[in-house]
Amino acid sequence: MTGTVYKSTGSWYTVKTMNGRFYECRIKGRFRLQGIKSTNPIAVGDKVQFELETKNNRETGVINRIEERTNYIVRKSVNLSKQTHIIAANIDQVFLLITIDNPPTFTSFIDRFLVTAEAYSVKTILLFNKIDTYNDEALLEVKYLINIYRKIGYECIEISAKTGQNIDKVKALMEHKVSMFSGHSGVGKSTLVNAIEPSLDLKTKEISEQHMQGQHTTTFAEMFDLSFDAKIIDTPGIKGFGVVDMEKEEVGDYFPEFFALKQDCKFNNCLHLKEPKCAVKLALENDEISYSRYRSYLQILEGEEEHYRTDNWDNG
Repeated sequence: MTGTVYKSTGSWYTVKTMNGRFYECRIKGRFRLQGIKSTNPIAVGDKVQFELETKNNRETGVINRIEERTNYIVRKSVNLSKQTHIIAANIDQVFLLITIDNPPTFTSFIDRFLVTAEAYSVKTILLFNKIDTYNDEALLEVKYLINIYRKIGYECIEISAKTGQNIDKVKALMEHKVSMFSGHSGVGKSTLVNAIEPSLDLKTKEISEQHMQGQHTTTFAEMFDLSFDAKIIDTPGIKGFGVVDMEKEEVGDYFPEFFALKQDCKFNNCLHLKEPKCAVKLALENDEISYSRYRSYLQILEGEEEHYRTDNWDNG
C-alpha cells in the first residue's frame, strides 16, 4: 500500500492512503537514507509504501520503502551539531512567520532559514505577523525588512492572524498546494492556522512573559487537509536554526543577490571576503545589498551557531 505521512511521533507514523484511510505505521529495522545523518529517517510529507499486519486484533502498517523526495527542509540540531532533523518533505512552499518583538525574529535567523530553503529548492514566503500590535517605530522596522527581502525577490505579506488582515491573500497562495508554516515559538503560527481553518482548533499559548520566548505548543510536525483544496504542515516552534553542512564556496550561491553578482567577481571561487575586485563587496559599499544579509553570510561561513539567538539587525 502507498500513502503520505501526516504525523510522526518518533516511533509511530500516521499514514493516509489514496482512498483516504489512515493507518498507524512503524518502521521495521533501521532505515538508512543515503547521505543524510538524520534524527528522523521518515518525515511528515514523505510518500511511503507499507504492508499491513494484524496483532492482538489491531491492524497496523509496516513501512518498507520511502519514495524519492522532491525536496525537504532540514535543520541542524543545535545541541547535537552532527545530527540533522528533517522538518518536512515534499513541500510546495513554506511560510516563515516573523515578528518584530514578542518574540523578536532576527535577520540572522531569517537568513539561515532562507539559505536552507534555497539549498533544498523550497519556495519561501515571509509573513510579518502581529501587524496590528506594532507602534510606529516597529512598523518602520517591518517596512525596512520588507524592503530588504522584496528587493531580493522574496514575497512579503503583512498580516494579523488575530484581526484577519491579509489572511485571504495567504489562503489564495495556499490553494492546491502543500504549505509548511514555520517560525519561532510564539510568532502566532497556531493562531494563523486557526484563522485560515477554524475547525482545526489548534492549541495556542500566550508568550511566556518571563523570558519573552513562546511556549512550545506543537511538539511534532503534522499535516492537515483543509477545506479549500490545500494541505498545511504545522511545525514545532524553532528557537535556533543551524545550517546543515555546506561547503564555504557554495554558501553565497544560496543568497540570490550574491549569486546574481558572482559572475562579475574577478575570481570564480570568490568567497566575498578580502579578495580583490569582488562584485559583492562593491555592491555592499554602494548600499546595493543589505549589510544585515552580508553579516548573516559571514556568520554562516564562520559557523557561529549562537549569533542568531542574540544578534540584532540594525547596522550598528
